[in-house]
Amino acid sequence: MIKSSTTTSTTTTTAAAATTTTSPTVVATLGPFGTARRIIQREGPMALYKGLTAVYTGIVPKMAIRFVSFEYYRDVLGGWYNTYQTTSSSSSGGSVTAAAASTAAAEATSIPPQVTFFAGLLSGLTEAILVVTPAEVCKIRMQSQYHSLMDPTQMTHMKYKNVVQTAALVVKEEGLGALYKGVVPTMLRQGCNQAVNFTAYNWSKKRVLAWKKERAAADGTISSGEITLDHWQSLLLGGLSGGMGPLVNNPLDVVKTRMQKQVIRPGTEPKYQSLMQSCMVIAKEEGTLALWKGITPRLMRIMPGQAITFMTYEAVSKQMERYGMFD
Repeated sequence: MIKSSTTTSTTTTTAAAATTTTSPTVVATLGPFGTARRIIQREGPMALYKGLTAVYTGIVPKMAIRFVSFEYYRDVLGGWYNTYQTTSSSSSGGSVTAAAASTAAAEATSIPPQVTFFAGLLSGLTEAILVVTPAEVCKIRMQSQYHSLMDPTQMTHMKYKNVVQTAALVVKEEGLGALYKGVVPTMLRQGCNQAVNFTAYNWSKKRVLAWKKERAAADGTISSGEITLDHWQSLLLGGLSGGMGPLVNNPLDVVKTRMQKQVIRPGTEPKYQSLMQSCMVIAKEEGTLALWKGITPRLMRIMPGQAITFMTYEAVSKQMERYGMFD
């Protein structure tokens, strides 16, 4: 009797184990809205704002460095470009006619797309080194820790509490270099972003301004003042140009996030070590499309942000020029 009972129990256990092993767990992608809903259910609505201090601590200096460095690099590169154009024209020989001189002067005042592209590239690299990488390491650490904001007892066990405390703790536990984890993919991402962003925006801006000038000439309403973009036009162009970079460089963002999120323990080899190695590991384990994970919420965040940024930049620049601050 005992033997029969034991045999039955063993058979039941074996059957349960077989059922467990033959029923693979299917993990469905939630998407941005499903993920947001799950975060709210588990941790409360305020969990959607984790890492906010790191975001606004980094966004102000990042934007300042981005536009100041872009204007500086564009002036320097534009000066080199104009000098090269003038030198090549004079070295070709022959007399310079008044029409040719007028054309050269007009070309000197307009910035070619290649100058804008490299100025944007350098400004992206500059902001990545000075601000973006340390700020995003802190932001990702704060966002990736799990605790429920609806449970006050868990709030007392938070490891990362704010951006300053997070940065100090990361440096203490892992060294100063830990704040620059993923600096290479971050530089590539920011450089690519701003190169595409500024080039697309300035190209579109020139086309819209040329269209407005032609329309004003056809209507006979040419004004003595300079033709500028309307606020809604700079808002639209900024949003559209801001969405082009992420579509191209999202794999860099995925690799950067994985490298910055992992905690390296002494004596252990990190899973994600370099840009190419990380791309190969992710593609092998999760498929190639995994390199574009998070593209939807990223576009939802970046496009409105860039739209507001360029509209504000154009409006503030116009007021500063009006008061002679750029003379």
